Amino acid sequence: MVEAKATKKTSKRKSTKKRNQKKLVIVESPSKAKTIEKYLGSGYKVVASIGHVRDLPKSTLGVDVDNDYEPRYINIRGKGPVIKDLRKAAKGAKAVYLASDPDREGEAIAWHLQHILDLDPANANRVVFNEITKDTVKNAFKAPRTINQDLVDAQQARRIIDRLVGYSISPILWKTVKRGLSAGRVQSVALGLILAREREIQAFEPEEYWTLDSEFKKGRSKFKSTFYGFDGKKQSLPDNASIQAVLKRLDKDADFNITKVTSKERKRQPQPPFTTSTMQQTANNQLKFRTRKTMMTAQQLYEGVNLGRGLGQVGLITYMRTDSTRLSSQAKNAAAQYIHDEWGEEYSRHKPVEAALQEGAQDAHEAIRPTDVNRTPASIKDKLTPDQFKLYSLIWSRFVASLMTPEILDTMAVTIEQNGVLFHANGSKTKFPGFTKAYPAAKEKDNALPALAVGDLVGLAKSDPQQHFTMPPARYTEAALIKALEENGVGRPSTYAPTLDTIQRRNYVRIDARKFVPTELGEIVQNIVEDKFPDITNTKFTAQVEHELDEIEVGDEQWVPVVDTFYRPFSKEVQSAEETLEKITMHDELAEQDCEVCGAPMLVKMGRYGKFYACSRFPDCRNTKAIVQEIGLACPKCKKGQVVERKTKRGRRFYGCSRYPDCDFVSWDKPTEATLPDGTTPKKEGDDQHEAAGGVK
Repeated sequence: MVEAKATKKTSKRKSTKKRNQKKLVIVESPSKAKTIEKYLGSGYKVVASIGHVRDLPKSTLGVDVDNDYEPRYINIRGKGPVIKDLRKAAKGAKAVYLASDPDREGEAIAWHLQHILDLDPANANRVVFNEITKDTVKNAFKAPRTINQDLVDAQQARRIIDRLVGYSISPILWKTVKRGLSAGRVQSVALGLILAREREIQAFEPEEYWTLDSEFKKGRSKFKSTFYGFDGKKQSLPDNASIQAVLKRLDKDADFNITKVTSKERKRQPQPPFTTSTMQQTANNQLKFRTRKTMMTAQQLYEGVNLGRGLGQVGLITYMRTDSTRLSSQAKNAAAQYIHDEWGEEYSRHKPVEAALQEGAQDAHEAIRPTDVNRTPASIKDKLTPDQFKLYSLIWSRFVASLMTPEILDTMAVTIEQNGVLFHANGSKTKFPGFTKAYPAAKEKDNALPALAVGDLVGLAKSDPQQHFTMPPARYTEAALIKALEENGVGRPSTYAPTLDTIQRRNYVRIDARKFVPTELGEIVQNIVEDKFPDITNTKFTAQVEHELDEIEVGDEQWVPVVDTFYRPFSKEVQSAEETLEKITMHDELAEQDCEVCGAPMLVKMGRYGKFYACSRFPDCRNTKAIVQEIGLACPKCKKGQVVERKTKRGRRFYGCSRYPDCDFVSWDKPTEATLPDGTTPKKEGDDQHEAAGGVK
């Protein structure tokens, strides 16, 4: 009897324990975990893996090239405590769900978690969602699936190919140039584009040309025009003699005739909502955001921001890694209602603007958009950081504008003539703002001409002949380089930020006025790679590799043959390079000054953040100095030092005292005799605040 009661009691305890068990959900980041746990409720425990838990080893190749390129994964160093906690949580959980990001990388993270937690691959425990909102997350958990091995294999193939390239070429660069260098499929193409542009610039020979802009008047109104040609034919102005020929035919005191007026209506269509690359490009152009900063801020908006007022952590945008401009019906309907309520029916279009997908682009996700169109940037500004607010405003405006009617402009083109000399004037004025109501940054400035008709007479107010010279092609900005990579089908939007970061960290390029300038080291490395590994720098070859990775993702290719097709010819190139390449010596430049410590000559060295002075007796003497440029102004604060130009570690220019750290004067703006008379230090803003104060180079 007693034994029966004990058994009944034990069974009851087990049953109660099972009822109290929670379902475990594993995501990548703590902030994402916090947002999702709030939506799922008390029956779930959401934890973070803090990114990848397994990877190829850093110390060795980690790929068995003689055994079908079998990767040797190990637990990432430092992740031991995280893995231990995950195993403990999984062991006591009622069920385990893997909810990493909905892309190849996220699928691979889930696959690795499945391995270390010893989960059954047949179990449907993979949960994906494109946005972190309550309804989307809850619906996703109603339809879990098994891990998509094709996605995993595509990620594995990319990782293995990149490892084979990096761990094969890097030792050759170390041996022939210096340690710490690297090469890679996407970074070598990016560096090649930068160098090719630089060669164009160096080879460019400017050509002279002139322009003749004139200002005409009709009554009190004045308008500008440009010389077009003679007697109905367009004419160039290659030199000053051609300008004089025009001016000789003109009678400045006589009236000019309006011989042609063309008025018409022009429509400007809105752009489609953002993909990853168009977001990166627009944020760089309009907000001056570096690509890494754009992606980091977008990640924060996607994972969730605390909005307070009982809302808590809320995901503000959809997944930020996408090639698609597609929008869900729900998002389109909600936006159409918002536009109708805010501006009226005439501003809402029935069909959104969508862009054609680039060849090889992925359409797995929607475009980047706000999760709730009614959550306007202004309504949550006080809950966002300045960077979050700027990027969210850009995403929100672009999305809403894509579902609005065109901007309509009244345009006028006028031909002005005297003695066979023709001038053209063009003007426009907004007739209907359309999508620019939501996206003011896209609005064209009004440039209206006065009321003009054929037969009207106008007077010449002034002429302004100007000499010009053709300019070389511009160096790449981050936005322009990303556009070029995308147009060439190289890499994926998610790889652009780390690629651009790598070529800067390796000192292959430097940033000057927000543009990439190749360094001597970058040119040496690229010349080696182009000479010995031509396929790696070939844009068509690299684009073909990307296409084959996409084929693996959809199940049309197997990853081992794809890797093998790449590696067999590549391995022969590696062997040839090892046998033929000789040591390249980079000579240090004399600094034309002696070391204050030991008296030996100083040298100009290249460091992580650019050039600096170092003693030629290193390592016996370790004296170094920053290379600074005086601006010819005494420090307004201490009156003893000179104001010098410096750069932060992020490359932003500022001005400080040459006696730093004894004097802490600092200014983002270039000081003059008229500024800062009392020696006050201006307020520092932005990411470089700490760096300007002390993190100089």
